[in-house]
Amino acid sequence: MTDTIFALSSGNPPAAIAVVRISGSGADGALAALTTVELPAPRHAVVRALRSGAGVLDSALVLRFPGPNSATGEDLVELHLHGGRATVAAVCDVLAALPGLRPAEPGEFTRRAFENGRIDLSEAEGLSDLLRAESEGQRRAAMAMASGGVAALVDQLGGEILSASARVEAAIDFDDEDDVSPWPERAAVLSALADRVADQLANPPAERLHDGIRVAVAGPPNAGKSSLINVLGSREAAIVSPIAGTTRDLIEVPVQLRGLPLILIDTAGLRDMTDDSIEAIGIGRAVAVIDGADIVLWLGAPDHAPDRADVIAIRTKADLNDAPDDPRLAVSAVTGDGIAALIDRIAAMARTLLPPPDALALNRRQRACLREVEAECRAAGGETDDLLLSAEHLRHARHALDRLTGRAGVEDMLDALFGTFCIGK
Repeated sequence: MTDTIFALSSGNPPAAIAVVRISGSGADGALAALTTVELPAPRHAVVRALRSGAGVLDSALVLRFPGPNSATGEDLVELHLHGGRATVAAVCDVLAALPGLRPAEPGEFTRRAFENGRIDLSEAEGLSDLLRAESEGQRRAAMAMASGGVAALVDQLGGEILSASARVEAAIDFDDEDDVSPWPERAAVLSALADRVADQLANPPAERLHDGIRVAVAGPPNAGKSSLINVLGSREAAIVSPIAGTTRDLIEVPVQLRGLPLILIDTAGLRDMTDDSIEAIGIGRAVAVIDGADIVLWLGAPDHAPDRADVIAIRTKADLNDAPDDPRLAVSAVTGDGIAALIDRIAAMARTLLPPPDALALNRRQRACLREVEAECRAAGGETDDLLLSAEHLRHARHALDRLTGRAGVEDMLDALFGTFCIGK
């Protein structure tokens, strides 16, 4: 029998309110053991004195959510306690002493919700992202995922693929029936479906929201890279020295600029020749980071800048020299001149690399599933004239969607087949 689990589901005490959740077949029994009166009606909040023997533990707000219509799909009880450490500890100690109850493992409530069909895998991933969200963009993307955005996409795509499968199966099995068409539009329909999946895959990935846009700060020695990093990061993260070659290893500084998550990377100064083997290793790493960065802040001569579109050319130490004809953005880490304009430039470029606020931000696993869906739909529509092979490709596409949401269940294709074509056999 599945254990009944409990845990503090709100923030660590002390707090105004502490919510302890109990999930499992023994949830109502645990509540009965803590009170001496009749259990409250489902989904009605009532105040109850929680007791241990003759003593009162707390006066709490109590709610019951009978399964399967609960957050976990099981009987669920919530105890809204006063949020002192001693109160929470006393109630949890009494629960732990009850037979059949144990403390929950990390993520176990969400896992039970998934196993009991209350959420799918993509919604569980969205909830995980929501708990880790630190920026507004991360929060909005996680909410879209946790609220069923991927599930809605899968339902739409899955319905169309089921319909296509039904038509292919009908063409195979009932090609002698007058009321069943061999479906000559198959290639065009499946190609259009694959194009829609490709459009979804073209959106920027979720990893940039979660991990941050990687911004390499690069240029020759003593160009002011470390000073600029410290100003943008609002802390002394990098060592600043007039000695060339001070920065030899990569320094990553997570920041938020204009609400956008970024990773600023201080790199070794680039020069063609060095007698220092350690500095040479740092230069090699700097080149690799520049190649893999999403944005490059180039602090060197314009004609030496990397030949790519995502470069912002910067003239540092603007407080020491005036160059009105220099097209680069002038900044000073000492006076702060030009820093706000630089942040605006970085933010504008970063926004083009992040998923739009109203778009689904798919993670690596989800994109891999959708890429398989796209490939199978194209193969089913345009790469074969064999209807049996077409049906098999569509079956693989459905399985890929099932993996995306973590659910199995392809038997409903039969309902689509008979319901759509009214074959009556």
